[in-house]
Amino acid sequence: MKVMVFGTFDFLHPGHVHFFQQAKQHGDELVVVVARDSTAEKTKGKKPAFSEADRLHMVQALRIVDKAVLGNEGDVYKVVQEHRPDVICPGYDQTFFVDRIQEKLNEFKLAAKIIRLEPYKPEQYKSAIIRATLARAAVQ
Repeated sequence: MKVMVFGTFDFLHPGHVHFFQQAKQHGDELVVVVARDSTAEKTKGKKPAFSEADRLHMVQALRIVDKAVLGNEGDVYKVVQEHRPDVICPGYDQTFFVDRIQEKLNEFKLAAKIIRLEPYKPEQYKSAIIRATLARAAVQ
């Protein structure tokens, strides 16, 4: 079974690794969709620190990831239609994209199961927290 997850993955950290491990428990092939720079900026209100090519390369380097692809700039749901996952695993705090996923699955005639994943130490391993910690450390 093919499992699909989505994210920006700007600063890979243990929370992301746990996210991938948790998702992989729901199938045997993990497809990670890395957000385009334009999509990341639109959803987060700022540009990622690393380019989409760099973020894709970092995710591809992880052994647990079977396939990593860039999202589609025009239609963020097109990647679901192209890769036809059996399971889609949004993160515990993921709202963008997920709000219309069931509607899009119906439109694409896909019966993918949606399983929301649990957080892993969100008070510690969240990209915004890590970014703020790095910024404070740089000032000191």
